[in-house]
Amino acid sequence: MRIEILGSAAGGGFPQWNCNCRNCQSLRAGTFQGKARTQTQVAVTNDNQHWFLLNASPDLRLQIEAAPHLHPRSGQRDSPINGVLLTSADIDQVAGLLSLRELQPFRIYSTHSIRRILQEDNSVFAMLNRVPNQVSWHEIAPGQTFSLLDTTGADSGIGCEAVSLGTHYPAYVSAQRSSSLRPEETLLGLFLESSSGKRLAFMPAVPAIDETLLQHLESADLLLFDGTFWSDDELIRVQGRGATAHEMGHVPVSGTDGSLRKLAALRRPRKAFIHINNTNPMLDESGPEYRQVRDAGWEVAEDKSSFDL
Repeated sequence: MRIEILGSAAGGGFPQWNCNCRNCQSLRAGTFQGKARTQTQVAVTNDNQHWFLLNASPDLRLQIEAAPHLHPRSGQRDSPINGVLLTSADIDQVAGLLSLRELQPFRIYSTHSIRRILQEDNSVFAMLNRVPNQVSWHEIAPGQTFSLLDTTGADSGIGCEAVSLGTHYPAYVSAQRSSSLRPEETLLGLFLESSSGKRLAFMPAVPAIDETLLQHLESADLLLFDGTFWSDDELIRVQGRGATAHEMGHVPVSGTDGSLRKLAALRRPRKAFIHINNTNPMLDESGPEYRQVRDAGWEVAEDKSSFDL
């Protein structure tokens, strides 16, 4: 299985269009010891022919253009993209679906609740089903194991297991609608298994780390984990206001209950942080936070990097 990191930043990318924090300001000035990043987007394949996207970022069109293996191959209209797996209904995870509205057939895998939010509450997503056989929706559930199918219905060679990570729907989902949905379907982590038996754990948003999740992660060969914030009060310190990382549904990297410490005992997987906010100091490759991450055996995901399992 090949895993391509098309984007590695949190919502807004890096630099963020309206942010003048130290990281963004230094990057624009050319003095930052680090790299620009688009919003988190991952693509996977088992045969280099049929590709599947993990979520659909707002930067998706540009990310596809920057990845030749995702370009049309033959004919007037064509795409190697066969499907999209959605881990949540967050705008950063679904907005890119609208970039795929040009009548190209593909599959969307989502929970029943996320499908209802997009199809029933947001009329703009009807653009994905303007003609018959444009997009087919496939409902998945936490704890379920299923195969990713290509557009012809053939098995791609990639199996997937979805696990529930949270119970809170995005702010744009009304309280009335949320009350009619299943709380365990709000936020998923994905375990993808190649035909060789190697496993990828994709966890771009993790609100808490418990013993059950830790045991599950030990089965992975590669872990892409939530690296949104370095500290719980990061936004408050940078902006002078805002919510904590935990309040926004993210375990911070540092601290006594942070992911660096909580996941330190994992021995099997290769580990990389993804979904990194523009304010996170570990983006600075000359800084102590970056060195601490690397010394702990972690990588910091970058756009256009790849992994093979």
